[in-house]
Amino acid sequence: MNAPIASISKRTGALVHAYLILRKADQILLQLRQNTGYCDGQWSFAAGKVEDNEPASSAMIREAQEELGIGIAASNLKVAHVMHRKTNQFNVDVFFECDRWDGKLENKEAHKCAEMRFFPLIALPSPLVDYNKIALDFIAKGVLYSELGW
Repeated sequence: MNAPIASISKRTGALVHAYLILRKADQILLQLRQNTGYCDGQWSFAAGKVEDNEPASSAMIREAQEELGIGIAASNLKVAHVMHRKTNQFNVDVFFECDRWDGKLENKEAHKCAEMRFFPLIALPSPLVDYNKIALDFIAKGVLYSELGW
């Protein structure tokens, strides 16, 4: 007979976030955060929270439209990395890569994004949100899943 598994007192209640690594050749699009209260003054991917009853891919498509003014087909999104991250909350971060989109890039949330532009992967700006950089490092190594902050 197997020993009983220790009971878990509470389910995680993790927040799920979708991140867009928009690629143009050997460059990626980054946004300079401002007025958000989180990592302001740092470069990051376009991203957002996954809403109730919404798959992560749909959240990414919605956020690309809301933040960047572009349309992305679900078939053009590729999961590049998943990070289970512990901060003052529990996070599941899904990093999508995409190199095909419709429309012209536009900063649709200038109140939260001071600037957006493409950077070569070999010359990323500083400061870059730390876990965004960690995700890029894992992606470059072909690592699909990581845990951070545990």
